[in-house]
Amino acid sequence: MTLEAGQRVVLAADTPLTDSAEVSGVVVGFLSLAAGTGGVVEQVVGRREESDDVREYERLKSLLDTFGGQMPTESRRQLEEKVGSLEPAWTAFQERAPRVSVRVRFDNGFILDGAHEDVFVPA
Repeated sequence: MTLEAGQRVVLAADTPLTDSAEVSGVVVGFLSLAAGTGGVVEQVVGRREESDDVREYERLKSLLDTFGGQMPTESRRQLEEKVGSLEPAWTAFQERAPRVSVRVRFDNGFILDGAHEDVFVPA
């Protein structure tokens, strides 16, 4: 998934931000943001340049994952073949692509910077 600055997102899973905190030897807890916490992407770092084959793979793979079970057998087979033929381009893209991180300002005022884009889903 590709996130853009200004896009509204939510956390996909509970996200611990600290380990247990101790004050004078007493554990006082840890800080965590709950899944579903919403915010806005302020910055995206490490943007990946996608080739036409990579974009086509993403589009067709999404189509197959979403509607493949409802498609006629021959249509699904052709789509699977096309996705398979584009898979080497996708694999190469994943291997060479830099880590994409984002800065998100949550509705509660917290700012999470340097977080991997995969921990967020569009709202």
